Amino acid sequence: MPRYGRAMAGEPSPLFASMTVAVGGAVGSVLRYHVGRVVTNLSGPGNAFPWGTLAVNIVGSLAMGALVGWLARGSFNPQSAEPWRLFVGVGLLGGFTTFSAFSSELVTLIHRGQVGLAAGYAAASLIAGMAAVIVGLVAAQSVP
Repeated sequence: MPRYGRAMAGEPSPLFASMTVAVGGAVGSVLRYHVGRVVTNLSGPGNAFPWGTLAVNIVGSLAMGALVGWLARGSFNPQSAEPWRLFVGVGLLGGFTTFSAFSSELVTLIHRGQVGLAAGYAAASLIAGMAAVIVGLVAAQSVP
């Protein structure tokens, strides 16, 4: 059994993996902020529906589906795929998609008495997010 700090055969070192995730997370968080801000501004002032988070969750789900589909194809050396999984899947998309923000906004809508809007937001997030993962997965697997 390897000591902490040493990678198992075929895995990046814990330091490299951590730095890869951290850089991806930083990029994803900044992207999430700007995409959410732009979409929220486009939806109009005073709009109670959290369009920014919905857009980020759908785009992030689409990207996650594409990544999973690409990784599932297995047409590459698995050792070279692991840094991409860490950077894009764990880091970038982990920083970009914001389920915790979704949950917080959902509870806020309910707390404000906007239960119908909250239900629509939850349903749209779940259905569109799952559909986007499927589309991304199918698209990635259909590329020759």
